[in-house]
Parts: sequence; C-alpha cells; structure tokens
Amino acid sequence: MAKFAEVLSIINGRNQSKVENPNGIYPIYGSGGIMGYADSFLCKANTVVIGRKGNINKPIFVESPFWNVDTAFGLEANQNMLMPKYLYYFCEQYDFEKLNTTVTIPSLTKANLLQIDIPLPPLIKQQEIVEKIDKVAALISLRKKQLQKLDDLVKSRFVEMFGDPEHNSKVWPIHPLEKLCTVGSSKRIYQNEQSTKGVPFWRVSDLVSKIDSGTAESNLFIPEEKYIELKDAGLVPIAGDILVTSRGTLGRCYIVKKEDRFYFQDGMISWLSHFSNDITPLYLQYLLDMPGIKTQIDEMQAGSTVAYLALAMLKKLKIMVPDRATQGDFSKIINHIDESKQALQTGLDKLLQMKQTLMQKYFG
Repeated sequence: MAKFAEVLSIINGRNQSKVENPNGIYPIYGSGGIMGYADSFLCKANTVVIGRKGNINKPIFVESPFWNVDTAFGLEANQNMLMPKYLYYFCEQYDFEKLNTTVTIPSLTKANLLQIDIPLPPLIKQQEIVEKIDKVAALISLRKKQLQKLDDLVKSRFVEMFGDPEHNSKVWPIHPLEKLCTVGSSKRIYQNEQSTKGVPFWRVSDLVSKIDSGTAESNLFIPEEKYIELKDAGLVPIAGDILVTSRGTLGRCYIVKKEDRFYFQDGMISWLSHFSNDITPLYLQYLLDMPGIKTQIDEMQAGSTVAYLALAMLKKLKIMVPDRATQGDFSKIINHIDESKQALQTGLDKLLQMKQTLMQKYFG
C-alpha cells in the first residue's frame, strides 16, 4: 500500500480561454471530456484526468499529451513504481465522493488526493492486472458499439419508412399531440407523503436511468396504501403509456411495461396516455427522439434559462401521423431489433459484472 503522494504527481489545470485555439493539436480536457484544443500541453501522455470540481467521480485515461482546465487535475504516475493504466483502473473503482467536504458543488483538494492509499504490487503484477481488466473492458466497448449500431439502424429505418420528420418529406397529416393522446402528469406527492420503503417514487434522474440502463434504483418511495389509492383512482400509468422527461434533457421517452410498479414526480415528468387509434406508442416514442421534434422543443425553449418542457408546450407539438399499417410494419422491425439488443445487453451486463468483480478483487 502506498499514498498517492509517494507514487504520482498532481498537475493543476489552468484557464483554457488564454490558450484555446481551434487549430491546436493538443486536446483540452475537463472532467467531462474534450472541451477544445491548444498549441501547448500541461500533462504528458498516459495521464488520468479527475474532476477538481463538479464531476469528481468520472476519471478519464488520456493516452496523448493534453491541457487540463482549472476544474480538473491531471494524475501523472511515477512509472518506476506505478503503471498509469493501473492508476486509472484504481481511480475508476475509488469513491472520490467521500473526500468531498462541500455541500454545494462537489470538490476535491490536492491535499486530500495525496493522502489516498493505493494497493501497490510489483510492476509485473500491475501489468498482469491491467491486461486482465483491459480484455474485459475491450469486450464491453465492443458490445456498446454493437448496441449503438442497432440504435442507428432503428433511426435509419424510421427515416426510410416515414421520411424526415423535420420537413415531413412524405407529407403525412399533422396533428397537435393533444389530439392524439392525453397529455398530463402525476398527482403531486408532498415530502411528508414520501417514505423510506414501499413503491419506488421516480424522479427525472431515475427515469433517465431506466431509459439508459433498464434499471431505476430510486431511494425515494411512497407508502403501499398511497399507491393503491392512486391506482384505484386511475392516476397510475399502465402498460403502453409513455413517460417523457420534462426537465433537464427534454423529450426522452419510456414506454411503461406490464411489470413496472412505481409512481413519479409531477412537473418533472410528463405522462402520455389514452392514445387515439391513429397512433401507436412505439411510433410516437421514436418520433419524439428524432431531430425534428428536438428542433420544435428548442424553439419553444427560446429565451428560457431553464430547460423545461411544460405540458402546454408538449400538447402543441406538431406530430406527423402515418397510416397505421406503416406504423405496424415499423413495430415489427423494432421488435426484431429489440430481440438482438436484448441478447447484446445480457452479454454486456455479464461483462460489466465481470469487470466489477475484478476491480473489487484488486482494489477493494
């Protein structure tokens, strides 16, 4: 075991505005990735980027020289003692949040970082560990690329069958969303109605997690009896209904499944239900993810300082409505692609678990 202070150097970032040059050859990194380019660099190749403020728990391994902004540290390993990639995998596993002492923006200090303990086997053992994790990480990357290609295929088939939604190139009928379904939200749940157990209560972040990963591990709940009361009153979404993100990243959709059991935050999440015979939820889900709808939402947001999709805005979205037969054909294609995606996702989940097991074994 060794302290960070013994095996690495911490490179302070600097303000990018003085060095940024679109024609520069060195990337400028923040904790979220590349933010621009510069003519010079602060950090050598094979350095780990970690956020100093904000996104402090998402390390990045950079294989070429780069400039780091003033809200990010560069962790440069002493390669006589510590392999850079070994350091990166340790940082991936380490919970930097426990070093945060602020109550507003998560922050790290150089002094705290230097006191972190890292397991330090001989370099040959570090190499062995890195090679094992690298193999699994490469397979994870491949599965993610395959899933992305299937997503791209869906969008391609959508445009092929329905045309460009932004310009309605196939001249389908246009209707406001409120004419095609009921646009609403949930009944407000006050803080004193929440509980530590019961039925999960989804916020926007939980819904986004459900869309992205298939799971929503909410730490908020409502009592079972409250849920039953709402359900009996017809105030709980049913299978086939759509939830739409209405705060932050706008317009992302989730079709409620038969097995889902949850309630959700009003105002932040919108609820589409009681669809007319002219439209299918699956078609609408994919349409709302297309650039044409995103353009409409952006135009509605013009001048607003907060990304918010009010029910009144959502109701007015102009929706092109193809014939049901074409929508049905699209659903068959999606169901077939979803089978392939499910198989890939199952494999990806196993690989992620395998990687986590390795990380736990070597880094605790």
